[in-house]
Amino acid sequence: MLASLAVVIASNAARVLVIENTASPMSVEIASDYMQKRGVTNVLKVECQDSGVSTQNETMKYGEFLEKIDKPLRTILAKKPGIDFIVLTKGIPIRLTGATTGVSGTQPSLDSTIAAIGYADRKDSIPIQLNDSGFTGKCWSNRFWNSRERFTHAKFGGYLVTRLDGYTADDAKLLTTFAMQSEKQRPTGKFLIDVAEGHGIGSVDKVPLSAITDGKLDMHMINEMAYNEWDADMVVAGKLLEKKGIPVMVDRTDVFIGRKSGIAGYSSWGSNDPKFDAQGYLMLRFDPGAIAETAVSTSARTFLPTSGGQSLIVDLIKGRVTGAKGYCDEPLLQAVASPTILFDRYTSGWTLAESYYAASRFVGWEDIVIGDPLCSPYAK
Repeated sequence: MLASLAVVIASNAARVLVIENTASPMSVEIASDYMQKRGVTNVLKVECQDSGVSTQNETMKYGEFLEKIDKPLRTILAKKPGIDFIVLTKGIPIRLTGATTGVSGTQPSLDSTIAAIGYADRKDSIPIQLNDSGFTGKCWSNRFWNSRERFTHAKFGGYLVTRLDGYTADDAKLLTTFAMQSEKQRPTGKFLIDVAEGHGIGSVDKVPLSAITDGKLDMHMINEMAYNEWDADMVVAGKLLEKKGIPVMVDRTDVFIGRKSGIAGYSSWGSNDPKFDAQGYLMLRFDPGAIAETAVSTSARTFLPTSGGQSLIVDLIKGRVTGAKGYCDEPLLQAVASPTILFDRYTSGWTLAESYYAASRFVGWEDIVIGDPLCSPYAK
């Protein structure tokens, strides 16, 4: 059994490419740490602005991205067709301006732009134009959405891109440490699902809602989904976990649940909860292997210390979560990961990256997935 496990680990490591910014000491440190721990040898060294030193550097011009990251990345991917996962590190910018997708058609996350590499070259890719509440944007329908088949680039196109980031390099490195700890001893704590009951609960029979139905755009999901529909998704996620015998607490009161420890998984409205408790949110503590998603528009707008604004996933990283998903700019609610799909795939043994991307409807958009892509504490 141990020999078989070693073969699986080596095989997965060969599917990963790490991107390291040589102009950022933190990026070099984190990349080296990850490659050593996971036995990854595929690395792309780029040189660009260091996003770890200022919020201004977290945004990169699209032209510079094409020259400094996209061009060399496509070259190495053409030589290594077995790559499925791409790992970014703190020190690499999080958003682009002047791009061809994203909010206003120009400002996506750098991560999700890489995830969509190759989509424009496929005839079966479906472009999407979003237009709701004053927000417009362009993206692609995620070909891996709600898949029941495990991911490969060869099958689905694109790549599963995650990021090792946090307030500090140590926070970013701990993401891998916790991932590997959880694979030796899976989480034993409870999943915490904090529903905002005041929204009402949408139809649980329609969960999860898809942007594409029978190959055609579902305009209800192209425009803003209703708040109660994401609450319904959380309710269904809780029932699914209960059915699988996994400890879960589904709170359906109008109280925001904070100050909890030993959390194995988490979903909530974050600062969009009418009863949000900012201090309680900062005091959430997670078991190794725990993953999280919050319905917050700009939860990944920065990974540097700041004040004001909406709740941030970087504070969950500080609270020792192992994986999280956030958004560098307004994504609209339908871009937020489906808790039902996310928690189902993860607790069925899929990797962290597969679980988040299967639960996400779009690529080339505002999404940023945090964590070691290979993390899989529930693997059989």
